[in-house]
Amino acid sequence: MRGFLFAALTFLALAGPASAQQVADAPGGDLRVLDKLTGVVTDMSLRRGETGQLGYLRVTLNACRYPADNPSGDAYAALDVFYQAEPEPAFSGWMLASAPALHAMDHPRYDVWVLRCMTS
Repeated sequence: MRGFLFAALTFLALAGPASAQQVADAPGGDLRVLDKLTGVVTDMSLRRGETGQLGYLRVTLNACRYPADNPSGDAYAALDVFYQAEPEPAFSGWMLASAPALHAMDHPRYDVWVLRCMTS
């Protein structure tokens, strides 16, 4: 599955009409978290390398990238998501803002998805 996701993200990052599309690294990103038990939706803004806590969930934003020629375009982010004090992450990998189901976090209580990258 990770190989498929890597290939899909590579294709999306490099596909372009006549030449490869350039991507830019953002200093941070905006995420949305849904607590399925309470129904509360919370937005988080994290800087690269920063960890945010929401209830029992800890989310670390490792990277956020977007098309260099379209800063408001499709963002994708590398995340590590931990639940409670478990040593293994509930999710670790890349999420694509326009297709959160492509590589979604599978957790009984929380959903996390990428909204956009911060460009400043």
